[in-house]
Amino acid sequence: MRLGYTTNGFAHHSLADALTLLSEIGYGSVAITLEREHLDPPNRSAAQACVADLKPLLDATKLGVTIETGARFILDPRRKHQPTLVSATPGDRARRIDFLKGAVDVGASLSAESVSLWSGAPDDEAGDDELFDRLATGLKAVLDHAESCGVRLSFEPEPGMFIDTMARFQRLHETVNHEGFGLTLDVGHVHCLRDGDIARHIHRWRDVLWNVHIEDMQVGKHEHLMFGEGDMNFGEIFEAFLAVAYRGPMHVELSRHSHVAVDAARDSFSFLSRYIGVRSGDCVG
Repeated sequence: MRLGYTTNGFAHHSLADALTLLSEIGYGSVAITLEREHLDPPNRSAAQACVADLKPLLDATKLGVTIETGARFILDPRRKHQPTLVSATPGDRARRIDFLKGAVDVGASLSAESVSLWSGAPDDEAGDDELFDRLATGLKAVLDHAESCGVRLSFEPEPGMFIDTMARFQRLHETVNHEGFGLTLDVGHVHCLRDGDIARHIHRWRDVLWNVHIEDMQVGKHEHLMFGEGDMNFGEIFEAFLAVAYRGPMHVELSRHSHVAVDAARDSFSFLSRYIGVRSGDCVG
């Protein structure tokens, strides 16, 4: 596996500086959260210009890339994470689909390992069947585009969203039934929701596990914490990843630690390295 870091934890740095710093620390991967300041998919020409500037740096650092689409206000300055693939109006759902297609284009240009996304939360009182239908329909449109670009989608169950648990993800995965549709597993989410045994989920989904988010967390509270501040058992978690020979990226997600980004990234690398013996982005397992 390759340790990585999510750029939403470097909100006060330029993207180029963040990539350089992460490479210097020893990370082997980066999860780039698309924002208006860089790689903004609604602005296709600006996004491609940014890609052209970044690609030489990514090539030089040899950082693997995952594209993250969870920016809080990129589509609506007043509503966090809206609109979504489960929004009530077709127009709102179309805006999210267009954004995700743009993210796929960026991912293709950067040879990303996957584009990570989630369902979002509904903004009406529709029932589960209707919401699953909206979500599956929207995902099909994005997957058709992704397939044509040679890009995989990795889907993240997220607390507070329509698809929040692994059981709901399983239903969605079976409904979508597409070889380009896999999983982003945030181990902290499973822990805080008491959503079953993390190791069992790792073994169950090993064949479509394309992206991992990691941080510390406390049971019952969805708050991304520095390692050592929560109550997670990382020994057991890493035993499972090593047992399934996971070779994908494992991205630290500390979006609320940007004010101490460099220290947080260094400390996280030091903490996680003890479990896998990683040095300067080496792969193990």
